[in-house]
Amino acid sequence: MDHQLLSAFFWIFSGAAVLATAALFTRQPMIVAYLALGALLGPYGLGWVTDGAQLRAIGEIGIIFLLFLLGLEMQPRKLLVVLRESLWVGLLSSALFLALGTALALAFAFSLQDALLMGLAASFSSTIIGIKLLPTTALYHRHIGELVVSLLLLQDCLAILALVGLAHFAPGVGEAKSLWVTILALPALLAVAAAGVRFILLPLISRFDVIQEYVFLLAVGWCLGLAQIAEALGLSLELGAFIAGVTLATSPIALFLAEALRPLRDFFLVLFFFTVGAGLNLALVPSILMPALAFSALVLLAKPVIYRAAYTVGVSPARADFAVSHAKSAAGRAGLLASRHCMQVFGAMGYTWECDLQIWVKRAWALAREWGDEGFHNNRVHEWLLRKNALLGPEYTFGRGSLTDRANAG
Repeated sequence: MDHQLLSAFFWIFSGAAVLATAALFTRQPMIVAYLALGALLGPYGLGWVTDGAQLRAIGEIGIIFLLFLLGLEMQPRKLLVVLRESLWVGLLSSALFLALGTALALAFAFSLQDALLMGLAASFSSTIIGIKLLPTTALYHRHIGELVVSLLLLQDCLAILALVGLAHFAPGVGEAKSLWVTILALPALLAVAAAGVRFILLPLISRFDVIQEYVFLLAVGWCLGLAQIAEALGLSLELGAFIAGVTLATSPIALFLAEALRPLRDFFLVLFFFTVGAGLNLALVPSILMPALAFSALVLLAKPVIYRAAYTVGVSPARADFAVSHAKSAAGRAGLLASRHCMQVFGAMGYTWECDLQIWVKRAWALAREWGDEGFHNNRVHEWLLRKNALLGPEYTFGRGSLTDRANAG
């Protein structure tokens, strides 16, 4: 083994053990420790680990195994149900945050191409981080966990289509591919996966299932092979790995594979998150601090409640008043906060007619008062929260029994 790579492994895993211990004592996710370690030891930090490209290539294997294991725990029929349930929520919320993110970036004087990319970043969520932060494996099988997974996978597909479109209309963003080829790639991949499992994998598993080493190798080869086919068709490695897992979810070896692959997955994921942290150039933070704060306000304040409102309107219109008022209040406050930060960046110039920022600030003021001001919507939220029979919490918001329970609550 290359001495430099061995030294990098030593620093990464020894440092990860130390920082992960600190993260657990402070009740922080261990992902934070891995990212901080990458920023500390990477090329923009101490420079002790510099071969980021090789480590990132190795770390991507962890992402593939993570999605493969997730697919093993998702029954195909159940997955189709939650995908249909989350389809309109995912489409409408992604379009809304694309528009909001693009407008916010333009207000900070970014170019149109950069603004579109930032809008896409605001409209989508990280599948890897989202799934990794789900507290327990059991949560995957509860309705809220299934909805989170289905939304993340739907956003993955939308992100692929968006990047293909940008590659055509904005040269330099990505590799140009035919949009129709990308659209037809998913059905083709599903057909290949179904045929491969039915005519190749299941007969081999039924014949040699007593040899665990062979079953393990067969499953790993299937996972990595379908991931490569997905990438060749213009899709993502992660989507191919997830489909590989779903096709084996009903097989008798699903439980064995889930237990056998977890340590391997965790090993590679440490490397992946380290390389993400190593790519953070903290010296650039002062120059992007205000836009970053504004986007954080948009994502952290407005995004969760807008998702909730969209879901509630879709499945329980009679009880949507609370969720919609909560979303309107939070989104209005996020818009005002972002516009104020923009104004601080531009200073007094932001008040002049020559600066487009004054248009966005006035629009934020006007929209904050449309369809009821913040006080009106806060009163509706307060009335709901103070009800004796109010059903609160994530399980009643997204749980399977939420509709019946809310109907009974009157």
